[in-house]
Amino acid sequence: MKINHDPIFDTDKIAKTYSEKDGVPVSYVCTTDLGVSDRPLDIFYRSTPHPKFHNRYFGIYNKNFGIYRESNYEGGLIITNADGVESYEFGMIEDKDGGWWYSQSHHDYQEVDGKAVDGGRVYIRGNGFEIYTIVDGKFVPKN
Repeated sequence: MKINHDPIFDTDKIAKTYSEKDGVPVSYVCTTDLGVSDRPLDIFYRSTPHPKFHNRYFGIYNKNFGIYRESNYEGGLIITNADGVESYEFGMIEDKDGGWWYSQSHHDYQEVDGKAVDGGRVYIRGNGFEIYTIVDGKFVPKN
């Protein structure tokens, strides 16, 4: 499944850093809001719980509120438990080439090939979308 992401940071660099630091593989999952509208986090996954914090998912975002990209980032990074990501639903639309798109935050409208999805984790609106969840760090169709 080819998923089109729009991460905030260099996710390969972050995954490599934490894989080396923690001694377990860490992988990028998605970029999405968690609990606060229009403040997306880059979400990462490890198959074993962190020995100190006991979470398998963590999110990284800018300290400043809102959507900031790494190139204009100011103020510091926050890392937080993101285990709640498995409880969310994602409206996903497929483009004509087999790529999948999702709305990563409340006001992130995505439209491709006559299909649309909007609302991030606040609501799912649009047309032609399918519902997915995240299980063990991967998008899976909701049963």
